[in-house]
Formats: sequence, structure tokens, C-alpha cells
Amino acid sequence: MADSLPSEFDVIVIGTGLPESIIAAACSRSGQRVLHVDSRSYYGGNWASFSFSGLLSWLKEHQENSDIVNECPSWQEKILENEEGIALSRTDKTIQHVEVFCYASQDLHEDVEEAGALQKNHASVTSVNSTEPADSACLPTEDESLSTTSCEIPTEQTPSSDPERALEVNYVQVTGEKEYHCDDKTCFPSTEEKETSENVPVAEDTAEQPKKNRITYSQIIKEGRRFNIDLVSKLLYSRGLLIELLIKSNVSRYAEFKNITRILAFREGRVKQVPCSRADVFNSKQLTMVEKRMLMKFLTFCMEYEEHPDEYKAYEEIAFSEYLKTQKLTPNLQYFVLHSMAMTSETGSSTLDGLRATKNFLHCLGRYGNTPFLFPLYGQGELPQCFCRMCAVFGGIYCLRHSVQCLVVDKESGKCKAIIDQYGQRIISKHFLVEDSYLSENTCSHVQYRQISRAVLITDRSVLKTDSDQQISILTVPAEEPGTFAVRVIELCSSTMTCMKGSYLVHLTCTSSKTAREDLEPVVQKLFTPYTETEIENEKVEKPRLLWGLYFNMRDSSDVSRNSYNDLPSNVYVCSGPDCALGNDNAVKQMLNRRRQWHPTPVLL
Repeated sequence: MADSLPSEFDVIVIGTGLPESIIAAACSRSGQRVLHVDSRSYYGGNWASFSFSGLLSWLKEHQENSDIVNECPSWQEKILENEEGIALSRTDKTIQHVEVFCYASQDLHEDVEEAGALQKNHASVTSVNSTEPADSACLPTEDESLSTTSCEIPTEQTPSSDPERALEVNYVQVTGEKEYHCDDKTCFPSTEEKETSENVPVAEDTAEQPKKNRITYSQIIKEGRRFNIDLVSKLLYSRGLLIELLIKSNVSRYAEFKNITRILAFREGRVKQVPCSRADVFNSKQLTMVEKRMLMKFLTFCMEYEEHPDEYKAYEEIAFSEYLKTQKLTPNLQYFVLHSMAMTSETGSSTLDGLRATKNFLHCLGRYGNTPFLFPLYGQGELPQCFCRMCAVFGGIYCLRHSVQCLVVDKESGKCKAIIDQYGQRIISKHFLVEDSYLSENTCSHVQYRQISRAVLITDRSVLKTDSDQQISILTVPAEEPGTFAVRVIELCSSTMTCMKGSYLVHLTCTSSKTAREDLEPVVQKLFTPYTETEIENEKVEKPRLLWGLYFNMRDSSDVSRNSYNDLPSNVYVCSGPDCALGNDNAVKQMLNRRRQWHPTPVLL
């Protein structure tokens, strides 16, 4: 209850996204009293992950565009004469242009429910044409809870003395202690217990697995808890800021990771695998022997380009794609380096930016596997929760479904002194962190936001079929028209614990130029084909078949400067939502910036 909360803290954090959670953990670990609140019923904000029914409930919230809190006592009467209040928004407006499509056979029956769910899904599903968005009939009822991942907080332990080994991948636990990943009533055992069942991460139930290429909507609903669907699609560079933070803070013991197994390229209408490591280059059948020598020579230069400025100084102002043409690389190699290693656009990056990105890619190779990237099991939504657990271990207090009506500002000093919550309680603090989505339209009247176009697809097989059905892939599809942006595709298999067996979860992301569907549908049509019941069982289908799809636009506030906000007190700090970049460096940099500004200094690294 609100009246049981202490009336004074050192830091109040509003929102449980990744930047807010990192900062909350840093403050708590440095001995500060932290109150971490969120009006949502789940951790992570726009960084969250949902089961399938949880995602449908989240969609229904945004389709209805309902207020976060419907009834609150008036905060104006709580403001004293020497104070003024800054109202916070009660509506989340960061998600727009939501469109849902169902391509799988919609044979949903009344008795179909999500396995392990506390409540039946009584939602009826109407037949939807593949070109028409699904309406709210496909969504669950209002009384269904948002399904999120939760875990008991383990006791604090001494950090690992070996940073290189502190973060383990491929189901290897960090501390070796017996830990469980709990999801409501379902608990998944630790590594040692999994090894006795042929390294299957989750104990399989007795439910019959769906037949290959004949997955129905009923089966997706039944296996809904196998899905962990991310709102934001990112990967972790193996030597990136977030990995270093996870290791040095020992937060890595709360999570498990897998290597990205393949880096793909889309060229001449086909998906091809890109050779990354030295072994891949020399074993590749796509490259001639001359191309292999060219590529190795250029990649060796990229690793030490700063030591040879004469090699690139004359080209600093031109695009990286133009610079590659001067390096005696074949068009095939230029394409691989530009789109699959540097991951930059044809005209959007300078030579220096391209060399820096290529070096970072190469620098991350080999630390934990054959590619530079890691993915957290159970989805990106695990990362904010990991830092929230650390904050709670050191005494931080958490309140979900607890909204803040306003910030109370002292007129004389111009600083924020307290918040007033949904129950009218005044809580005093020295520092305040606010997620951007909670700021009102008046505060953000001069802010210009960018948008991210997102698509989430469930498919029946991989975009590049190989002998193994457990591939985790990243693919960049270059922009074809002026004013559009390259699309990043991340394909996840069931071993990532984000989808059910026999299916793949595909995330598409790009900077918005139009609505998400307009931006991403052309790429979806190139890579996938809609599921149709008229197909013959043994008919050969070149492209993976779409079973279900979601499009939406998400606000990108990462480049908004503090000066853009109106009358923001000096001790109120704004944390941005997810950006469009592949990594999580921006979230970590926000913590580092706060660390420089605060006294006493919050320490996490």
C-alpha cells in the first residue's frame, strides 16, 4: 500500500526501462535509498518481452489508448504556496500505427487456452484476409493479466575475479549455483539439471508438438508461454559497453546468453551467409581464392587503420561505400563489408565511421564465439529485470502499477523536491529520473522525435535453411529507394527460449520514413510468403511461410537534448527509450553521464 512507503528517498526512478534500471542498480549499490516505480504492470517499459497472450493484452491497451490511471485524487490541492507542480502524462503515446495480421489457420476453439496460463483465453478469432489487419476480436479479454518474466532475487555474492570468464554463454551459468528462471507458475532449472536431458533448456511437457509447416493459431495460443516477444530488437556486442557492465557488476549471473550463429546478406534476391572469422573466410565456397586474400588484407588493415592515417585521410569526407571501391575489393566483398560487417548504408556513413564500425565488428569476433554478437535467453526484456534484481538486492524498493501524478518544484531553488503519487502521497527525494514517455505534452512541446519501424513475425522455418534448425541469424537488407533506410532482420530459433519448437521469431527494425507497415512490408514480401491452407503437404516452398505478424511504430527519444524540454528542474534527469541502433551502448552511456553529474557518485562498474 502507498501509506506503507517511506516518505523520503535519495533517488526516485520513474519507469523500469533499461537505462532507468541500470541507473537504479548503480545508485542502490552505492548506498543510496532508491524508490523505483512504474505505472505499468510489467518491468521493462518499451524494452519488455511478452508471452504471446501477454503481447496481445499489451496491444489491446494501446489500441484502446486508455489512461494509465483512471481515478486519481487531484494533486493541485497538495501543492503549497511556495511550490509548483509539473504534471506527468497518464497516457503512453510512444506506440503508434499498430497493425496485426494472422495468416495461420484460425481454428480456435472455445476450450483453447495458453498452456500453464492462470486464465483461459476466451477471445474469438475471426478469419482475416492476408491483406487486412486483424481487429480487436483477436485480442484477449480485459481481465487477462500481462504475462511477464519474474524471478526470486538471489543473495549477493562476491563478483568473479576473472572478467573474461565471468560471462558464460550457451547455457553455462556464471556462478555454478543452482538458480531458477521463474515465469509465473513455470520454473526452468539451471544448467546442471538441464544437462541430463540432452541440453534441452526447458523441460518439455507432454503436449503434442505441431506438425511441420502446419502450425495453426490454436497451437500458437496453446504454446503461447514458449514465446518471449521483444518490443525492441537488439543484440549485445561481445566487447560492448553493456557486456563489460554485466561482467564487472556481476549482474551477468542473473542471465544466460547464446551466440548469434550466422551473419547473413541479401543480395541479388537471395539470402547468403557472410564469412566473418578467418576460418569462415578460408572455408567459404562463395569467395574465390583471390577474393579471400583481398578480404583478409583489408580486414587486417581495418583492425589497425588508426596506425596508418595516410591510407584513408584523403577519403575521410566521402561515403564509406565510395572508399571501398578504391580498395581493390570486388563488388561482392564491398557488399559484405558495407552491409554485414560495418552495417552502414550506402550514403549515410563517412569513411571514418565505416572503418570504426568495421574495427568494432572485428574486435568483438571470437570472444564468445564465431560472431561478434550475443543474445539473452528469454529475450531482451531480461536485461532490465537483471538490473532491477541487483537494485533490490541492495535495498531498492519497487512498485509496479504505481503511477506518479506530478513533480513538486520549489519556486525559490527551482529544484524538484518531491513527487505526488496516485494516492496523493508526497514522497521527498534529492534526485529524480523520469522515463521520457512519462513527460507531458506541455513539457515536450518543442521536442522533435524520430520514430522506429518495427515488425514481429512468427514463421515456420528459417530464411536460410541448413542442416541445423537451431540457427540465430542477423541479416541487413539495404534500402532501395532514396529517403528509406536499411532494414535489420534478427531471426530467433526455439533454443533462445523466445518461440515454440518448429517456429521462428523474426524481428525487423529500421528508422521510420513512413508507417511501420509501409516501411517493412516490402522486405517481408521479399523474404517470406503468407501461409495458405490450399498448399499441398509436400509442395516445395522456397520462402518461409508467415503464420502471424505485427507492425508498429515506436518513439525514438535518444537524440533529444535536455534543452528541448520546457522548465525541467536541474535535479530531474530524463532517460530515453530504445534507439534504432543494434547495440545497447546508448542505455549504458546514460548511466555513465548521470555518474559524472551526481554526488555522491553512483558506482556500478
